[in-house]
Amino acid sequence: MGDTIPIRDLRVEIFTVPTQTPESDGTLSWNKTTLVLVSITAGGKTGMGYTYADSSVATLINGTLAEKLRGEDALAIPRLWELQVSAIRNLGRPGICSMAISAVDIALWDLKARLLEVSLVDLWGAVRDSVEAYGSGGFTSYSLAQLEEQLGGWAAQGLPAVKMKVGTHPQQDPERVRAARHAIGPGVALFVDANGAYSRKQALGMAERFAAEGVCWFEEPVSSDDLDGLHLLRDRVPAPMEVAAGEYGYDQVYFQRMLQARAVDVLQADATRCAGFTGFFQANALCAAWELPLSAHTSPTLHGHIGCAAHRLRNVEYFHDHARIEHMFFEGALTPERGRLHPDRSRPGLGLELKRRDARRFAA
Repeated sequence: MGDTIPIRDLRVEIFTVPTQTPESDGTLSWNKTTLVLVSITAGGKTGMGYTYADSSVATLINGTLAEKLRGEDALAIPRLWELQVSAIRNLGRPGICSMAISAVDIALWDLKARLLEVSLVDLWGAVRDSVEAYGSGGFTSYSLAQLEEQLGGWAAQGLPAVKMKVGTHPQQDPERVRAARHAIGPGVALFVDANGAYSRKQALGMAERFAAEGVCWFEEPVSSDDLDGLHLLRDRVPAPMEVAAGEYGYDQVYFQRMLQARAVDVLQADATRCAGFTGFFQANALCAAWELPLSAHTSPTLHGHIGCAAHRLRNVEYFHDHARIEHMFFEGALTPERGRLHPDRSRPGLGLELKRRDARRFAA
């Protein structure tokens, strides 16, 4: 191959997929999801990466990032990552800039593994052969019947835990949690996610009521920007309930501040937001330093591979919207087997191939 393999082309595509029904959580409602797909070619191979973001991410990639990468060595991912971070210095690291870097970084890792003809798990080195998945949905827009059907279905499929949204109508949340517990039975762990909808005192009161139904994971009981509030909840919720947050982390400074504040029992990170797999491994290193577990937020197919290589990783969120889109768009998308995601190590890279004919109708 020679000493370097120059990047020849970088392509960005936008796809917008309507949700099956209107969806909402404690602080937001939506009816569509946008996927920004990046394809990078070098050495006769093409790697793919993506993020779930606004279409403006594509503009940033096509302009600011692509011009820095063409002609550079496709194998030198740490250098390529630093070039991108430097390029957005005056634009601000959090938000769409980190999401743009995420899609590119994931595509570069996929490309490198394809060039070396190994799976991503084997490129990084496996800690485990599979990673635990938990079902995630239970939107506050769902009726009780819809909630019970979705969560109960995941429990019947063997997922060890399920997560539901709370916070839109706090007065209804205890009843909804009771319905969820009835649907999944006593042997499945029940998680709740308020997306920062509660005040501190509300969250403390809800924690007591949720504990009576065996809730063991309270995600963003208050805003993730309220580190003192998260710390208060972490110290005060009934054992063995854990407080989790971190999905809005775009860089390692965010994660470091959250850990220094002792704000969480479990740190969350999202490779489609925190500057790709490179940024995710930085979050993993911080968790190692603080001796805390790491949880992967959404995008289950992307996180299946890194979940088997990041040694602090506890579980991957099998999020309804993203799991649905990944199976619609990609051959090789991961489905839990006996509650775990098993990356296909016989296929190079992420093991994904775009179903272009199926995806075309959603192209922006």
